[in-house]
Amino acid sequence: MTIAANQLCRHCATRLKISVADLGCTPISNDYLSAAHVDGPEPFYPLRTFVCGNCRLVQLQNFFRSDDLFREDYAYFSSYSTSWLAHAENYTAAMTKRFAIGKSHLVVEIASNDGYLLQYFHKAGIPVLGIEPSASVAKVAVAERNIPTIVKFFGAETANELVAEGKRAQLMAANNVLAHVPDINDFVRGFTILLADDGVATFEFPHVANMLQKNQFDTIYHEHFSYLSLLACERIFDSQGLRVFDVEQLTTHGGSLRLFACRKETTREEGPGLAQIRKLEADLGLDTDAPYQAFAEKVRETKRALLSLLIDLKRQGKTIAAYGAPAKGNTLLNYCGVGADMIDFTVDMSPHKQGMFLPGTRLPILAPKAIEDAKPDYLLILPWNLEHEIVTQMAVIREWGGKFIVPIPVPRIV
Repeated sequence: MTIAANQLCRHCATRLKISVADLGCTPISNDYLSAAHVDGPEPFYPLRTFVCGNCRLVQLQNFFRSDDLFREDYAYFSSYSTSWLAHAENYTAAMTKRFAIGKSHLVVEIASNDGYLLQYFHKAGIPVLGIEPSASVAKVAVAERNIPTIVKFFGAETANELVAEGKRAQLMAANNVLAHVPDINDFVRGFTILLADDGVATFEFPHVANMLQKNQFDTIYHEHFSYLSLLACERIFDSQGLRVFDVEQLTTHGGSLRLFACRKETTREEGPGLAQIRKLEADLGLDTDAPYQAFAEKVRETKRALLSLLIDLKRQGKTIAAYGAPAKGNTLLNYCGVGADMIDFTVDMSPHKQGMFLPGTRLPILAPKAIEDAKPDYLLILPWNLEHEIVTQMAVIREWGGKFIVPIPVPRIV
């Protein structure tokens, strides 16, 4: 049993004793290197996860300050995934209809990035406000999409400031951010403060059940402080004045949950999804130690399988490139020890990443056209959750007999 040295649970302050996965030491997965720094030093930090034996929150070992992670030049821009934009547009239509969101209401998104979501509410004439800690992406939201954006971390203090200015939100969205906050109690408390009396908050995050069942260990990286279940979230939300009243299962990010929450005193009937997911998690034993302790060997076996496949291909004289520069891909490559000896380069749609180098492996990030120029025999899909989108985009590789490799949950050739 590995014990997290001197670390207490982020939610309930119970001493952490149960190890979930130890991925060694890796660089920060979104710390892309410029050409000027690619030959310089690079810090590596422990990448270990534990589960709280009391509240069942899966969490990263403490190592770093969040304001250093989501800094001025944060390189992730949501709008470069067409499937994610479609997801955002569908969300806007569904929430507007279900909760009768109109022009007299305020919609607030936490971690609003480049305005990818709020642009659809804005186009419908609904007042919006983005709260985003990274100035680089917030600047794009304001300049290109005219989305009012506050550059701050969100929590009780920021929420109280907005309420003092007369702002209350009818709808609050938090997509793939709940896992990113080190002080999860303060973050959730902010929603209770800023929500209108009958307001609704939605939270989307990869479901830890999928990580455990489908071996999605590459979703573990330093920007993800927590790995979430309905079980843990209900306990956290209740302690901070919120009540979960419905849940939806989503296909995004390898399988996610969308939680619907309101203030505890608000009268809203429970939706059918709540009992369904509670039962699913109970059947999987998420309130016991067993599924967490079984995960570690699955992770090690996937590493062995991926290395075996790539080594065999290289011995056959095959050329291999990668597609994408996501954070999860950097966890995969660094943990598995896959670098320039296996992969020639990677490509990415985002011009903000092109010309940079992956952290740790230092593989060059090129524009997608490089695939057509190099004609690799195999293309390793790093954002495997976008497999179908990428296979469609890069169908050209079949012209020279190229094939795709999908690494998770077990490596396979497409």
